[in-house]
Amino acid sequence: MPSFDITSEADMVALRNAVDVAGRHIGNRYDFKGTSAKADLNEKDKLITIWGDSEFQLGQVKDILFPEMEKKERESTKRLDIGTVQTVSGNKAKQELKIKLGIEQELAKKIVKMIKDSKLKVQATIQGDAVRVTGAKRDMLQEAIALVKKSVTDFPLQYGNFRD
Repeated sequence: MPSFDITSEADMVALRNAVDVAGRHIGNRYDFKGTSAKADLNEKDKLITIWGDSEFQLGQVKDILFPEMEKKERESTKRLDIGTVQTVSGNKAKQELKIKLGIEQELAKKIVKMIKDSKLKVQATIQGDAVRVTGAKRDMLQEAIALVKKSVTDFPLQYGNFRD
């Protein structure tokens, strides 16, 4: 029986590249000269930390970082869990942007329920941080992909591992 998986994985190489390019832009900007403005990527913890002298400057760093991330990987800013602004060492500020990987249980249950309610002749099951969809015909699977793409727009999903 044909099947495919719905997953959500970040391209860490593209994210590292985007953070590096944003760091070069920040270093070249005149209004950031002599400030603590920068962006760091911790690949092990899946965390981007942005630093600045004020909350306003953090906003400027994000305005540089987010378009670079979108250029490298479409919809990559939607997978960020933006933390609160923290004050460190007096007047400096930092903010942590957690990178969410995989499909959370709540979203997976929503996808499975949506597919079952659509009356398509496919079965959807949650397998860890992915959703596997199986059906008798390839056309039904393509309809399921179209349904999920249309309905879930607030989180980036990939459709792969197609088996015939």
